[in-house]
Amino acid sequence: MRYIEPHAHMVSRVTDDYERMALSGCEAVCEPAFWAGFDRSAVAGFHDYFSQLTEHEPKRAAKFGVKHFCWLCINSKEAEDVKLAEEVIRLVPQFLDRPNVLGIGEIGLNKNSRNELRVLEMQVDLAAKYNQLILVHTPHLEDKLKGTKLILDVLKNHRRIKPERVIIDHVEEHTVEMVLDQGMWAGMTLYPETKCTPARAIDILEIYGNERLWLNSACDWGVSDPLAVPKTALEMKRRGHLAAAIEKVVFQNPKIFLSQSKNFKL
Repeated sequence: MRYIEPHAHMVSRVTDDYERMALSGCEAVCEPAFWAGFDRSAVAGFHDYFSQLTEHEPKRAAKFGVKHFCWLCINSKEAEDVKLAEEVIRLVPQFLDRPNVLGIGEIGLNKNSRNELRVLEMQVDLAAKYNQLILVHTPHLEDKLKGTKLILDVLKNHRRIKPERVIIDHVEEHTVEMVLDQGMWAGMTLYPETKCTPARAIDILEIYGNERLWLNSACDWGVSDPLAVPKTALEMKRRGHLAAAIEKVVFQNPKIFLSQSKNFKL
């Protein structure tokens, strides 16, 4: 089986993860910019991080035959510092011409604060200005519904944003329909402790169909599984889904969305 891992934070993973993903059929991994486990104190830290994502991590992935792509932004957990966020946003365009950059992400909200919302709007403006795809992080647990509604309002009210060029990630049962209704793509994150389990993700597919939906592991520093996508594909097979339907969710759908970027080539 071949698949694309459309959301994984590989800078936090060991090389054994790349090997296991390659052996499981992973052809490409896409890495959104995210929190480092601590708040960075200066824009120079983001410069080095963006260099890591665009120069060094692709080489590490290539050793295992996996194509590496990335997204750039300041993440919502660090967006409370608006001054720092403005400096990072000014930095991002310097990296947009790198050959593995797909767009702006993962932007979004964490605690639905005013500062986070302000920075989200600035980064949506950035994506519109440079005609970039957008990958959005939605908040966790009790903040998710309100945060998703706020995010959708920002995107809907921006006249230059095309919904088919936006992926709203970490959707769950109570947010997936509102995302799809806006013509945007929806990502289901397979986490052992939060977000979606494989069984819940498959339930969502069986209720809402498999158009504009994808699966991802979002594996990072915490408890997470870089093989969550192929494991869920196996569970889909156990539940009677045909091979073509499985490949659509784990390979064709992310390929269709990501191919809107001129840089996404397999």
